[in-house]
Amino acid sequence: MQCGYFDAGVCRSCTLMGMPYGAQLDRKVNHAKELLSAWSDAEWLEPVTSQWAGFRNKAKMVVGGTIETPTLGILDPAQNGVDLTGCGVITQGLRNAFEPIKTFITKARIPPYDVGSRRGELKFVHLTEASDGQLMLRFVLRSTEPLGRMKKWLSELAISLPQLHVVTANLLPEHKAVLEGPEEIHLGGAEALPMPLGGIVLQLKPASFFQTNTAIARGLYSHAREWVDGAGARSVLDLYCGVGGFALHAAAPGRTVHGVEISEPAVQSARQSAAEAGLSKVTFAVGDATALDGSSDRDLVIVNPPRRGLGEKLCATLEGSGASTLIYSSCNAVTLARDLAALNSYDVRQVRLFDMFPQTEHYEIMALLVRKV
Repeated sequence: MQCGYFDAGVCRSCTLMGMPYGAQLDRKVNHAKELLSAWSDAEWLEPVTSQWAGFRNKAKMVVGGTIETPTLGILDPAQNGVDLTGCGVITQGLRNAFEPIKTFITKARIPPYDVGSRRGELKFVHLTEASDGQLMLRFVLRSTEPLGRMKKWLSELAISLPQLHVVTANLLPEHKAVLEGPEEIHLGGAEALPMPLGGIVLQLKPASFFQTNTAIARGLYSHAREWVDGAGARSVLDLYCGVGGFALHAAAPGRTVHGVEISEPAVQSARQSAAEAGLSKVTFAVGDATALDGSSDRDLVIVNPPRRGLGEKLCATLEGSGASTLIYSSCNAVTLARDLAALNSYDVRQVRLFDMFPQTEHYEIMALLVRKV
């Protein structure tokens, strides 16, 4: 894949841009195998590949420029806006939405936030596309000042973007390097974005997390389900469950599934999805996975931690649990290797790489662990 932004040096986020896709994949598999070389008996399944362009279902764009000519993209070293609305790794549906959004910013007279002077209102535009083309749009604002004008012009935006399903404003008054604040204000449409994934529909509320590559997320959940079924699990615990992707796909007659997640919006999303699917044996709770005690009687545990991994405390808890099988989904093979070394009561049986992030060094990797006899 060639990218004009990369070639011009204005965006270097895709560090493997220009490398043939097969070479990228080999590089990632070799990196993962080197990190997990201590588990030489593990079976490495064929990697799950992605389309190499147009795969990102989510764009978090910094807003720059002026009211009349806003930019959506990143900031350059001088804190000026760089427009990246033609980015080739995001879906065509997202790219098509950017010009109507820019027009809306101009008509609603929302001044882009200027980092240097700390003036202005609109800091980011977050846009997510579901697999059926519906969109969730979030405007990250410094204050509520533009809301009246935004509501006035919202119907016109909906006409130009009929696929809009959720529109919100997120408030981030502080000047700090984060992408959103704690308060969400509903402006129009539904409360959640439906994300169809085969037979399951996940309901994504604005502040809840979902994988950025829909096809690979579907592959992750499907393969985890195969491992759960293969283990004959009757009770499943899903830690760091997010919006419930793994938990909902693990549901089956005679099987109970419980998900734990620290984000309340994500748990609300998961509960809604379970209720709409009629999955009464799939439950969710707001909680800190690292605070789990060792009394769980679940026979299989799925973990999908952030990049920092599970850590010593949770690994010790899992070691002392009654779980005979673990499924570990990781976005960081370095911390995965560290945690596997701490989970020495388990054998690593199978490993599979999922290419969630083509054009970059990053990937998702999932391992099946079975307690030693």
